[in-house]
Amino acid sequence: MQWNDPVSKLNGIGPKSAEAYARLRIVTVGDLLSWFPKKYDTFEAERPISQVQADRLVTLLGTFAGTPRMFTTGKGMSILTCTFRDATGSITVKWFNSPFLRKQITQAKYVFLRGKVSRDRNELCVVQPELFTPERYREMMKTLRPVYGLTAGLSKTAVVKAVTEALRQCEIPDLMPVSMRRQLGLWSLKDAYEEVHFPKSEETTKDAIRRLAFDEFFRFLVGIRSVKEQTETVPNRFPAKGREFAKRLIDSLPYGLTGAQERCFQEIAQDLCGASPMQRLLQGDVGSGKTVIAELSLATIAEAGYQGCLMVPTEVLAKQHFAELTKRFAPLGITVGLLTGSMSPAEKREVRENVALGGIRILVGTHALFQQSVEIPELGLVVVDEQHRFGVEQRRRLTDKGNLPHVLLMSATPIPRTLAMMLYADLDISLLDEMPKNRLRIKTAVVDSGYRPKAWSFLAEHVRAGEQCYVICPLIEESDGLEAANVTDYAEQLREALPDVRIGLLHGRMSASSKNEVMEAFAEKAYDILVSTTVIEVGIDVANATVILIEDAERFGLATLHQLRGRVGRGDKQSYCILVQGSDSEEAHERLTVLQTASDGFAIAEKDLSMRGPGDFFGIRQSGDNVFRLADPIRDAEVLALAKRTVDELTTDQYRKAVKLFLAEKDEPVVY
Repeated sequence: MQWNDPVSKLNGIGPKSAEAYARLRIVTVGDLLSWFPKKYDTFEAERPISQVQADRLVTLLGTFAGTPRMFTTGKGMSILTCTFRDATGSITVKWFNSPFLRKQITQAKYVFLRGKVSRDRNELCVVQPELFTPERYREMMKTLRPVYGLTAGLSKTAVVKAVTEALRQCEIPDLMPVSMRRQLGLWSLKDAYEEVHFPKSEETTKDAIRRLAFDEFFRFLVGIRSVKEQTETVPNRFPAKGREFAKRLIDSLPYGLTGAQERCFQEIAQDLCGASPMQRLLQGDVGSGKTVIAELSLATIAEAGYQGCLMVPTEVLAKQHFAELTKRFAPLGITVGLLTGSMSPAEKREVRENVALGGIRILVGTHALFQQSVEIPELGLVVVDEQHRFGVEQRRRLTDKGNLPHVLLMSATPIPRTLAMMLYADLDISLLDEMPKNRLRIKTAVVDSGYRPKAWSFLAEHVRAGEQCYVICPLIEESDGLEAANVTDYAEQLREALPDVRIGLLHGRMSASSKNEVMEAFAEKAYDILVSTTVIEVGIDVANATVILIEDAERFGLATLHQLRGRVGRGDKQSYCILVQGSDSEEAHERLTVLQTASDGFAIAEKDLSMRGPGDFFGIRQSGDNVFRLADPIRDAEVLALAKRTVDELTTDQYRKAVKLFLAEKDEPVVY
């Protein structure tokens, strides 16, 4: 079986299962093997029933007392309940649609029970727990268990079976020379895939992740090097020396530019009339004023008679930028167009025709700008907002639309400068390291789950004042054995607790059109509170949002939490961030309290690097939209540095071979 064979070729995967996998973007066998676990479960020691708390994953050791009770709800759901007891007390246990467990419970004597503690009215109960014999659980305590993000139609057992079959049958080409692997201290690719899916220990799993992260970084850096070499060999075909439009825009601002904004625009202006095309990254913290710099740059290229485009990750942001640019550029006589995936064919055709004829000078859009039918004949400048969402190949496709135009990438994702120099080796970097003077600092608090009722009252209070709020949960729906809030259930609980509040739901598995509808509705104040996953990390800008509550905050990196916090504080009102810690870990609490005192994203990223450390792989992946599937530049900083040195030291023949693979077969394992 080959890497690119359809996943349906595996035994046990029929049409319905293939459809379920496709919803997770798993089409080929290689996709399945590269569908890495979200996290790894560890099996902790038992805890006395007298010490259990709500919203905690616990392991109990005891016996079932009394007779199990079974009843059916009006909606046809069966609920099995019983009492579980140890020497310190007893607790109610519930299973849904699991009548087969009734006999097992009756016959069980001394068992381990593992599940999440919930509060049902005023009573604590364990919901949908797993059962283990003492012997089996003692063995499990020595292992790690991968946890995958499932979808309807896929069970944990089915996924494990499919991955096992794929590992057994699939040829995983690994042409990295053995001598090179030994020199770099890396596993074979086949061993790494087997270990990451079926871990033997924490240390061996870290070694497997190290190899797979290296390959992702290697591929990325080879692409970066090829882009850099391509641009360095051609002259600047779009020189832009005029500054009149930029001056008029600055004069029309209700505030003055910061010193950092003036410096960054000066660097960009010099590039625009330099000897070769600009390749620059504008990196600035949330709220540092990157959008103004983009406006000045686009106005400058339009003044020189060329066209420009601004690409953003979501349609909501595209529409917001389009409205703002249209208003700002009208006095300068610059026409602005919008192109998004949800527009009708007729609307798209009209925009494309106007762009091709030069009637539209500045085009704003999403991935729709990648389409081959979009022709921008005088494309002189490409601005990409939140560039970490776009890989090297996407950047290449966009710049290929023109005759090697200037490229300005913008990012609010704080990353230590040492890592930025490696990830963005093809770019000059401008740093917006100064915040506008009128920007209010976001007040941040770290609380435990017992504070949640007060936090919900705080949300309701701000809603009554006419403001809006976000609630962030790390999961879409309940996963097997994973202790974390999930948006689906959470939204329902919040609706019950705050019946007069309009609550929206947003997550990454929704269709693009559904996500846009929800974000637009929130931006237009149709919802008071938006319960979401990290899909809102970028993609929405609502000045009326003043409170963000983040559940299970310890599951995110500090840099991601800082990004999420930046969704509020965009207006002139005082804003707040509430970090709910779902675990009782002192180490997690220490990490989160950094955000109470620190507001500089780059300082936070450096702290994140030092506190998390390389190899700290426990925790969820932060986004399915990022360039890397498994690698994390913060966690895997040492591996990134190793990959950078390796790419820099490639011989000409090795490099050409790697480039050929990168451009032609991007979904294959890396060949050296």
